[in-house]
Formats: sequence, structure tokens, C-alpha cells
Amino acid sequence: MYHKVTIIGRLGNDPELRYSPTGRPVTHFSVAANRRYTSADGSMVDETVWFRCTAWNKQAETINQYLSKGQLVYVEGRLSPDKETGGPRVWSGQNGQARAGYEVVVERIKFLWIRGEGAGPSAPVDDIEAFPDADAPDDLMY
Repeated sequence: MYHKVTIIGRLGNDPELRYSPTGRPVTHFSVAANRRYTSADGSMVDETVWFRCTAWNKQAETINQYLSKGQLVYVEGRLSPDKETGGPRVWSGQNGQARAGYEVVVERIKFLWIRGEGAGPSAPVDDIEAFPDADAPDDLMY
């Protein structure tokens, strides 16, 4: 069995580089994917879905070095389900409302906006592909 998720969106925060207990680099960042559509009553609706992403090894270091909040990226990866529920991670927000988040282990990323190129996207740059990392621990999420 196999699954893949593809996201095109903007970074919601600057990537955070850390190191695992064994010294492996790991970077966490969020990506917002937007969708605009017309509802049944004719009004425009903007919908945003947030993904929390984790990248490992050289890919983690490169993401941390070249990406920052607001930049456009293409991400391919696999969903990392909650170990208890098998679905998205669920928690209570500051206002007490139930919240859910999708967590993605990054396998491939393409930078669609280069740092310092102004307010709009630039030409895509080469993509960075992760080597499948079967021993990457899933418990080092945010």
C-alpha cells in the first residue's frame, strides 16, 4: 500500500531547524494551501487548509537555509497520522474549540519562490528530493 499527498502553498512560518537525539537534522514548517470557490448563494468563499511539514537530513538543512515565511512551495510527502486515532492530530485551541491538523513527512520539495526575489513568485528552481527514510521517527513532530 502507498499514499502520497501533494501541496502547493505558502509557508506560514520560518522553518525551524533542530537535531534529533542521534544528531540528524530535522526541520519543521507549516504550509497554507488556499482554495477560492463560489458558494451555492453566489458569494465567494476562501478556504485555507494548514499542513505541518517535517523534513529530514540534508533536505532539512537546505529548507532552513533558503525558505522563509510567505514563500511559495510545492511539497510531496506522506501523511503522518496520529498514533492513537489513525487520523489527523486533534487538540483544543486557545478558545477551547477542537482543532485538527494534517502532518506531512516531506519526501520532495520544489521552491517556487526564491528568497530576495521581491513580492511575487519567480521561476521554479531545482527540486530537492529526500531519500526514503524508513527509520525517521514520527514522534519528533511539533
